[in-house]
Amino acid sequence: MPPEAVSLDGRTLEGGGQLLRLAVSLSALTYLPVHVWDIRANRAPRKAGQQAGGLKPAHLAAVEWLAKATRAETQGMVKGSSDLQFQPHERSSGTTNPNESNSEHEYQTSTWQDVYDGESLIRRETYIELTSPGSVCLILQAILPYLLFHSSRISTQEIQPDSEHIASVPVRVTIEGGTNVSKSPSVEYISQVLIPLLVEKVGIPPVSAKVIKRGWSSGRADVGSVQFDLKPFSSGSKLPEFHFTNRGEVVKLHVSILASDSNMRDKLRGKVVEGLLARHPNVEIFFPVEEDTKSGARLYLLIVAETSNGYRLGRDCLWERKTNAATLEAITGTVIKELEKELERGGCVDEYMQDQLVVFQALAKGRSTVNSGKDMDATLHTKTARWVAEQLLGIPFNEQGTCSGCAFEIGESFIKRTSQGAIEGSTMELERMRIS
Repeated sequence: MPPEAVSLDGRTLEGGGQLLRLAVSLSALTYLPVHVWDIRANRAPRKAGQQAGGLKPAHLAAVEWLAKATRAETQGMVKGSSDLQFQPHERSSGTTNPNESNSEHEYQTSTWQDVYDGESLIRRETYIELTSPGSVCLILQAILPYLLFHSSRISTQEIQPDSEHIASVPVRVTIEGGTNVSKSPSVEYISQVLIPLLVEKVGIPPVSAKVIKRGWSSGRADVGSVQFDLKPFSSGSKLPEFHFTNRGEVVKLHVSILASDSNMRDKLRGKVVEGLLARHPNVEIFFPVEEDTKSGARLYLLIVAETSNGYRLGRDCLWERKTNAATLEAITGTVIKELEKELERGGCVDEYMQDQLVVFQALAKGRSTVNSGKDMDATLHTKTARWVAEQLLGIPFNEQGTCSGCAFEIGESFIKRTSQGAIEGSTMELERMRIS
């Protein structure tokens, strides 16, 4: 019999979409059923008469994809739903069994398309489509743990009969939606902060992001597309513990500017350079992205500080109204001031990166630490992510944000481990951390 679903009150702490995304993500990875109720109940409607909370299209797209990938039985998987039951089933690599039932709530459509070069399987591809510019990056946040830690593999013996090696297969995920959306990380932040830190400091396999088309929620709403390429962890491996300490000095600054015409971009670049050089006169400034937004109601600025020890901290601003000289001055001043506050704390991550490391701390083998800086308490998003990890994985975090992860092994049946009460001593570890 399947275990009883982990029940989560969607109003807890931050009470928004992050709680739902992480809960379903961990459920899909571990095959532990989950029930989330009062989904996003802490979210007020943007306009009078609109429904508060519930599943929005971007949340629904991520849940539907994970449901297909895990052949999950679901209830409440519809737009606007405030109650979701999600019960995944173990199976092999998203294939379809024609002998199984085809009920309304059981998603059996194959998730992946296999790409061959001759007889060699070179890549598996999947697509997630939104008809509105919901955040591509929040969808990625929901499915990335599954993509990395799920055993996406083939026996190469099928291709090379003399080999018994089990290899992970590279995957390509194309997500249609918004690349620059309010209250969501931009694709620039993902590419320049999140991915480098996950690859170089956490130790995940390489990941790349390629913008095929920009998607905006401002101006005339446009649906864009981003292509992510990655290779999952190999079967039998575990993510080692990681430590974000000793940030180092700022050695590079990266400035990305998206504005409606070259004149505006030149003005914004000049103001940013002036402001940064006043604070970091000996630091080289790079401009990895400069693009035309094709609308005067779209402006985006991201500044990333890269340190001598390879850490990256970023702050940004998405402006969704008409701009003038005073606007440019205010945007520049605000972003630089916020970045300077991040740097003054001395931490290895910025405020918006903090919560995105929680799932990797919880899944790693060993005691992982993240220095967020002096006088920097855990954000509400971070506290929420820790709470969800504790509920599903039994992994407690101490007051310093340290935990001893569950040592998730790629390809293991985690649900069998938990049914045998074999989560590895997390309670005793918490007591040791408190004492130390």
